[in-house]
Amino acid sequence: NLGLKNLAWARLGVQMTEIRELIGNSKEQRTMDVVPLQQVVPYACADADMSHRLVGKLHPELEASQQLSLLHTLEMPLIPVLADIETAGVKLDLSWLKALSGELGKRLERLEADIYRLADGPFNVNSTQQLSTVLFDRLGLPTRGLRKTQSGHYSTRAEVLEGLRGAHPIVEHILAHRELSKLKSTYVDALPALVDPGTGRVHTSYNQIGTVTGRLSSSDPNLQNIPIRTEEGRRVRKAFIADSGCVLTGADYSQVELRVMAHVSGDPGLLEAFHRGEDVHATTASAVFGVPLGEVTYEMRRIAKAVNFGLIYGQGAYGLASQINVTPGEAEEFIRRYFERFPRVHEYMDRLQQEAVQRGYVETLLHRRRYFPELKQGSKASPTQRQAALRMAINAPIQGTAADIIKLAMLRLHQALKEKGLRSRMILQVHDELVLETPKAELEAAIALLRESMEKAFPLQVPLKVDVEVGDNWDEMEPWQG
Repeated sequence: NLGLKNLAWARLGVQMTEIRELIGNSKEQRTMDVVPLQQVVPYACADADMSHRLVGKLHPELEASQQLSLLHTLEMPLIPVLADIETAGVKLDLSWLKALSGELGKRLERLEADIYRLADGPFNVNSTQQLSTVLFDRLGLPTRGLRKTQSGHYSTRAEVLEGLRGAHPIVEHILAHRELSKLKSTYVDALPALVDPGTGRVHTSYNQIGTVTGRLSSSDPNLQNIPIRTEEGRRVRKAFIADSGCVLTGADYSQVELRVMAHVSGDPGLLEAFHRGEDVHATTASAVFGVPLGEVTYEMRRIAKAVNFGLIYGQGAYGLASQINVTPGEAEEFIRRYFERFPRVHEYMDRLQQEAVQRGYVETLLHRRRYFPELKQGSKASPTQRQAALRMAINAPIQGTAADIIKLAMLRLHQALKEKGLRSRMILQVHDELVLETPKAELEAAIALLRESMEKAFPLQVPLKVDVEVGDNWDEMEPWQG
């Protein structure tokens, strides 16, 4: 019941007028400015009236749950900061996106030609039913373990196609086609249409209650979801550019969730590793593979990184095994060795799950709560749902505290930039990363404020550390050497 109308009904017993009763909800929907005043005025007054009445109900509850401070010192002050970021917007290189769109279009045509050749004839590659018929009926690809959809065709979801890699050359082409097609339609072709003609920039909307952990979400367009994992995806980031005379400055928290875990668990091994400035993924690799720190290989570190983050997200042996492509037994052994090296982490996770069951919620260091009704006595949740809730109960305080920390950093930085009279401004927030548009003349001063604001945002038992990069666009950024 987060919406005003739902809250008014649930908490006050008042049925409010729905917006569709004034403007309709079909394609013929009208705008509020043409609705008669005698309808608009009561509707608008009811919004203010119900909001005011709800304060009396909600304020004591926030006070009792120690969440008033979170509201008044973090979330409410963040509103004007986010408003400034949204208003600033981000400049796009439209000529780059146009050229990229043309290139991707030609590559998609070539991929379709290859797919038709391998399929012995043309079909609609974007039709899941036609694709299923081609793969499993015409080409006879294995269907063991696959489920049929309601249409009676075998599923062609991404994970199904990934499992069929190597079964036939067409699979690689279809996966490549899907990646490029989504990239082109979702970003390369869509972003230019969202540029504001008045500012020449794209303006996202940040939502403070868009996630269950307290992280900000971004929409219209979602600028927190610009691809980074693939080379093709990173080319989209090249379109995000700095204004004339400026550069983009990005600062990313280094392993912030692991640092939060070290703080809340109080594990001596983790705390010491961070205080010594070690690469914690390498430290973990040393523990789980039983080799000296200096003998850790790239592959060992990769697996250890998956172990570190997997455990923070409540992942078990089977989930970890599938992620790092080992047997469940091997994954179980990795986890055993990890907890042997960092026993207080295990104790903390057990304690957290017990609290979630006993209290029905967990909370961040700033008292942001996440409730788990599935764990309540008498809940009708299935065993699978309860297990999922227990996993999420481990992650929520860690990810939520990290989200609170970067919000505090944003407040500090916004104020510091104003006090120093700098023209540098925040233009993006992507979870653990802040991106500024910085005039070249004030680069050193802005980076100093950025580092201080982020690294001093919240006192932990281990130091917070940020990595700073600078560049003309979001893709081609280099570590700051100043």
